[in-house]
Amino acid sequence: MLIADYVIYLIPLLLACMWLWGNEAQRSLAIRACLVAMLGIGVNQLIGLAWEHPRPFMIGLGHAFLPHTPDSSFPSDHATVFVGIALTLLLGGERWLGGLTLLAGVAVAWARVFLGVHFPLDMLGAAAVACVAYALIAPLWHLAGSAVTGWAIDVYRKLLARAIDLGWLRR
Repeated sequence: MLIADYVIYLIPLLLACMWLWGNEAQRSLAIRACLVAMLGIGVNQLIGLAWEHPRPFMIGLGHAFLPHTPDSSFPSDHATVFVGIALTLLLGGERWLGGLTLLAGVAVAWARVFLGVHFPLDMLGAAAVACVAYALIAPLWHLAGSAVTGWAIDVYRKLLARAIDLGWLRR
């Protein structure tokens, strides 16, 4: 239950660490990964609106060992986030972080299926959505990614100037 519910909180921690203590390339990658995950979640919401797919416990299949709202199960939001972040990191050259993120995502996906809140195909659907989200973001990022990163770094340096000056955060 801990893996199914709480490992997802490592994703914002990972992205925040990449931003606060990473170089410009890592910051750019963190922004791009965040955009891929957000687009993937948006696509999941549209799929859920168009096609309400019940969770296993909603159709009396097994027992839900994890309390969950009876909303659409396909595709899994958790798996979409993990695959989107991992794919972006892996293809962006951060193989170690990407591999660990993917491994954590597999553990979360398995736990959520095991606990009765998802079907295995919900996880495959999530991986497909994450791949589509990456494919949609990649060309846009190629066109405007450096400008977006530059703007975000400027805002960061203004908002956290004191902490940067004290050496707590990377410039």
